Amino acid sequence: MQPFVFTTQEELRMLSDIEIAQAAEMKPITEIAAKLGLQGQSVIPYGHYKAKIDHKLAKGDGPEGKLILVTAISPTPAGEGKTTTSVGLADAMNALGKKTMLCLREPSLGPVFGIKGGAAGGGYAQVVPMEDINLHFTGDIHAIGTANNLLAAMIDNSIQQGNPLNIDPRRITWKRCMDMNDRQLRFIVDGLGGKVNGTPREDGFDITVASEVMAIFCLATDLEDLKARLSRIVCAYTYDGKPVTAGQIGAAGAMTALLKDALDPNLVQTLEHNPAIIHGGPFANIAHGCNSVIATKLSLKLADYVVTEAGFGADLGAEKFLDIKCRYAGLHPSAVVLVATVRALKSHGGVAKADLSKPNVEAVKAGSVNLARHIENMRNFGLPVCVAINAFPTDTKEEMDAIYEVCEKAGVPCALSEVFAKGGEGGKALAETVLSILDDNAKVNYTYDLSASLPEKIEAVAKKIYRAGGVSYSAAAQKTLDELAAMGYSDLPVCIAKTQYSFSDNAKLIAAPEGFTLNVREVRLSAGAGFVVVVCGSIMTMPGLPKHPAAMDIDVDVHGKITGLF
Repeated sequence: MQPFVFTTQEELRMLSDIEIAQAAEMKPITEIAAKLGLQGQSVIPYGHYKAKIDHKLAKGDGPEGKLILVTAISPTPAGEGKTTTSVGLADAMNALGKKTMLCLREPSLGPVFGIKGGAAGGGYAQVVPMEDINLHFTGDIHAIGTANNLLAAMIDNSIQQGNPLNIDPRRITWKRCMDMNDRQLRFIVDGLGGKVNGTPREDGFDITVASEVMAIFCLATDLEDLKARLSRIVCAYTYDGKPVTAGQIGAAGAMTALLKDALDPNLVQTLEHNPAIIHGGPFANIAHGCNSVIATKLSLKLADYVVTEAGFGADLGAEKFLDIKCRYAGLHPSAVVLVATVRALKSHGGVAKADLSKPNVEAVKAGSVNLARHIENMRNFGLPVCVAINAFPTDTKEEMDAIYEVCEKAGVPCALSEVFAKGGEGGKALAETVLSILDDNAKVNYTYDLSASLPEKIEAVAKKIYRAGGVSYSAAAQKTLDELAAMGYSDLPVCIAKTQYSFSDNAKLIAAPEGFTLNVREVRLSAGAGFVVVVCGSIMTMPGLPKHPAAMDIDVDVHGKITGLF
């Protein structure tokens, strides 16, 4: 498909993302799979344009391709376009004759119907079928939610049936979940109505993408590993303080059965008919923010280059991608692409959203401290970095020159990305820049050693990545840390949950704050996933809907055509 080239903001607004996607002529998914050498039982079609790929192929023989990580500056209401850049970069590299796979996360229905939007890219850099991907897709997230809630039901049933494990109902740590933003369910009381209806207790819901089952799903290497990790979930404590696992409850086998088909990665295509795998979807602000290890490893077996992304800013998604996913999976990216926009940097420079279209070089320069911080952090990981300026029609040459100056001072290359309007053609300069910095021998310098204590790991991320002056713990958080150390969990990585809008835990501290105190409110053990979740500030693991949810604008006509979906 040859995309149109728009030159003005008004022309860019002529077609919405969904209108562009619906106008695309997709190829049968079997043709996309055949380009990768996949056929027969290795490909399980879900209709004409989606398929699952046998996850066992991730362990096949043969060389692996080079991994390229796409991340971004701290998010703002202006938008950064990380997924759009990832899609366009993969299309551009294929246009340059490089066999490239795109590897992304699955969108959650929470932001789809809330405020953030989907995760299929935008403009002429999208993955399709866009509506399917952003809605139920192949049902993976529903399977994860069902597995989560099966364990919840079996915990309460064990108590109801005589409580043979001596579970203290006040110390059940496992929450139910659903793939929707619903603040009403954060804290609930259930089991009311008499003995036949269960034991009354305080309970609550997380959004499915924050469930430990999602994290386990994305870090598991095969079915056997999946079941072992599910068995290790600590879901409650006994009256005498001993941990109770999903294995002891007897739920791990059935949970694995529910996830068996979901474990196969999903194959779709870009608008330019290039292969894309979309699999797993933990949020980066409340979970570890990366697609599945299986999907990444499978992609590396199928292509010479793999473009993947990590959620939100580099202080969240990229840090966890490197310190958790890469450490566990033995992955070593050959390059990092840091996405920025003129508009977002103006926002970090203090400009209100309504004024972002007005030229303001000084605001770009002021906000560029955020970009410079992220560049420094990524280079400290020991990886080659380049910056992608995601172009908007209102950007001026002077504003872009200010970004180039920041990059030149930092010693990293910078390229203009016009993939939103031009697809792969608009990403060739970025692709050539990425190819020029690839380092096959790059090794990740982790933020902390696993031998450090949990507080030492938290402090390492807080000071090295966020530039905090120190860390403060609530009494409950400190108590949990002490208990986890006593139980032998000190050797796990930490997964910090905090606002995506700031390096700090305060969303209003934009740009590049330093010397602040990181406030740890709560600590949760994710023994199956293999990390400790550190909840900071006011971040919630069950989001709420905004004043005007995106769901209010979504509709479907009598022919089944969806409208209003971005």
